[in-house]
Amino acid sequence: MSFTRRQILGGLAALGVAGLGASGVRYWLGRPENVATHDYELIAAPLDVELVPGHMTTAWAYGGQAPGLELRCRQGERLRVRFINKLDVSTTIHWHGIRLPLAMDGVPYVSQLPVLPGEYFDYDFITPDAGSYWYHPHLGSSEQLGRGLVGPLIVDEREPSGFAHERTLCLKSWHLDEQGAFTAFSVPRDAARGGTPGRLSTINGVHAPTLDLPAGEVVRLRLLNLDNTLTYRLNLPGADARIYALDGNPVAPRPLGKEYWLGPGMRIDLALRVPAAGIELPLRNGPLRLATLRGQASDATPGEWPAALPANPVSEPDVEGAQTLRFNFEWTATLAENLPAGAKASYWQINGKAWDIADKNCADKPIASLELGKSYIFELRNMAQYQHPIHLHGLSFKVLSSNRHSVIPYFTDTYLLGKNEVARIALVADNPGVWMFHCHVIDHMETGLMAAIEVV
Repeated sequence: MSFTRRQILGGLAALGVAGLGASGVRYWLGRPENVATHDYELIAAPLDVELVPGHMTTAWAYGGQAPGLELRCRQGERLRVRFINKLDVSTTIHWHGIRLPLAMDGVPYVSQLPVLPGEYFDYDFITPDAGSYWYHPHLGSSEQLGRGLVGPLIVDEREPSGFAHERTLCLKSWHLDEQGAFTAFSVPRDAARGGTPGRLSTINGVHAPTLDLPAGEVVRLRLLNLDNTLTYRLNLPGADARIYALDGNPVAPRPLGKEYWLGPGMRIDLALRVPAAGIELPLRNGPLRLATLRGQASDATPGEWPAALPANPVSEPDVEGAQTLRFNFEWTATLAENLPAGAKASYWQINGKAWDIADKNCADKPIASLELGKSYIFELRNMAQYQHPIHLHGLSFKVLSSNRHSVIPYFTDTYLLGKNEVARIALVADNPGVWMFHCHVIDHMETGLMAAIEVV
């Protein structure tokens, strides 16, 4: 059974879900006013959407949208989300890039049990860092993300950022045929190579939209790659654009340059000087147009470039005293026909070990154990010719260097490791727990390229 957006927005009375109590305030798909906390009740349910013109697709949606509802809160405040599962499958929510307690991380059989159909789970955590983040399941990921269960989470700075205008742009390609029917989310031949690509590119669920922005203003564009597979070669030819943050963490503002490679799970915050009214700029993935940005007449006085965003409170690693650990990301390609009946195919491994996505106890065998409060350097070695956006849960790390290109050190949670690249990252193991460490090309992750790292 699928729902219309009006039915989903109609209220919670038909759900039979317990309220927050007489002293609580219920906010569903909205933000409270004049209080210090932010409460959302977020429903995952089927939703009919028109992605291919003239054809309906039954997607899976958060809050009546695919991609999902934009959640917002302010840095340092508590985010409380009652997640209600109205799908026919079990699921969870992982809050990508947020440094939070393990119990809120959304990994089944590691931090929580799956949320069964008809059940709910209360996520409740402080958001220590400002920036552009996102949320998605960590169960049945290729299908669940592929069907639309992705959404933006924006954490505003404690103080005004200096941007009077901003837009969130969710980049996602869909695995669809010409009639809007879903095609395979993971094909073995592709999973063993660069990943299974979608065929229809969208921004905020629309193919090649035209986006009107106030002419002459400096607008903050939050671009989030919510794709299962695709790395975008983002470029804005003819634009005056500067990078202000990477994966939620501020950087010293600098020109966008020719292009920026944004891997799955990664985010970039740009400041764009919008051209005069009626002038259009192409936002492209390599040579392919993703959207058209158009100046719209505005009465506002043209704004100045804002100052650099304030740094997030991430612990600075002691690089000189850090212990170095090496991680080899390797191709293994165990052929499916050689596996026991019911076993999952394995094409990838880390340090000779392939994660078994079907093994509920896999996290009991962490690939590394870190001492709480100690600094570490991870040497990431890509032993294959395919890119891997490497993501670490629960912690932020500092990119130090690469053998393939120059690096201005910056903090992040996801690093795009190029073919045959060796990169060095550093972190302080300051968040106890068992944290997932994996490639964010989803069918790489599901065919072995994941491990657990414990901090004790």
